[in-house]
Amino acid sequence: MSENGRERHALIAGAGIGGLAVAAALHRRGWRVTVCERAAELPLTGAGIVLAPNALRALDAIGLGDTAWAGEALPAAMGLRRPDGTWLRHADTAAMVARYGRAPLAVHRPALARALAAAVPAGSLRFGTAVTDVDRPDSDRPVVRTTTGVVAADLVVAADGINSALRRRFFPSHPGLRHSGEAAWRTVIPGVGLPELLTAETWGRGERFGIVPLADGQVYVYATALGPEGYRPADHRTELLRRFARWHDPIPELLDRLDPAHVLHHDLHDLAVPLPRFHHGRIAWLGDAAHAMTPNLGQGGCQAIEDAAVLAGLLDGGAAPVPGGEDVPAALTAYTAARHRRTTTIGRRARRAGRLVQQTHPLAAAARDLLVRLTPERAARRALDEMFTGVQFS
Repeated sequence: MSENGRERHALIAGAGIGGLAVAAALHRRGWRVTVCERAAELPLTGAGIVLAPNALRALDAIGLGDTAWAGEALPAAMGLRRPDGTWLRHADTAAMVARYGRAPLAVHRPALARALAAAVPAGSLRFGTAVTDVDRPDSDRPVVRTTTGVVAADLVVAADGINSALRRRFFPSHPGLRHSGEAAWRTVIPGVGLPELLTAETWGRGERFGIVPLADGQVYVYATALGPEGYRPADHRTELLRRFARWHDPIPELLDRLDPAHVLHHDLHDLAVPLPRFHHGRIAWLGDAAHAMTPNLGQGGCQAIEDAAVLAGLLDGGAAPVPGGEDVPAALTAYTAARHRRTTTIGRRARRAGRLVQQTHPLAAAARDLLVRLTPERAARRALDEMFTGVQFS
């Protein structure tokens, strides 16, 4: 892949899931890639992530579908429960395989990061290097300013996360992040000695608890609760026990095994107002930097991987109306057209799903649970169809 007879160079700001995925995708299509990451080493924070069928298809398109990380398909049964253990809704992974070709895959987020990083040339990763600005983004060769020097590139990918500095720099009038009213806890807990676990999310009144078994015998657990922005409990284990110790099994035993030192706690935010576009000149925004969404549908990381696959395909000329893929700005215009409506729609649905969980009045919560139980199966399938099959990869 060349532009004006030379190898094309992409600089990616951020070595999160989206940044590494797009770096791997572009590298496999002949681009020279440089990934600038402000952290001193590969960011390996995070607990678990569920890769839905759409993300697995995107990884196939990138060429990483056969990557061997520590993950496996979710158990045959999964669903939604009430705090007393009553099931509100079941799902069957065999039916998902029949309909979408893949079952969701539960993986350690650090394992996924390592697998993606291994698909990028080692010399392409620059740690301790933050991207601070981009000069002349509309020119043929933008100049990227970093904390360790200046780099010229044919393409800049802003994968610098939910607090994207490049988003603030080039969309200064955008209102930015919105606090959802919730905070989340995430961790991985040893599952040795526990009975066989089912993947489930339990909804209470303004609170939820999720259980996702992982392939190596550990369990990814997460919880959310309403609270003011910036609130930090003095002790996470005490706080979680106060909220969830009386919920159905195996939640109390999982909490007994929890190590507070390994609990991640953060406020939940999203970009409630979409960006006007996902590109500016030769800069493309990707993942949380472009369309941060709440985790209620489990699609944040999945959409970042989709972004990577679509962007690489368009720059390669695949599905883009760009002869030979040589016109980078035109390919980025096509990228916005391909991704903006889809990610905006999924972000809105995630926000609506979050509002259901946030019901605190007993009657409102009971009505919500009844709505979930009575929702026709065909309506639930239609929503999943749009999410899992609503994009084509080249």
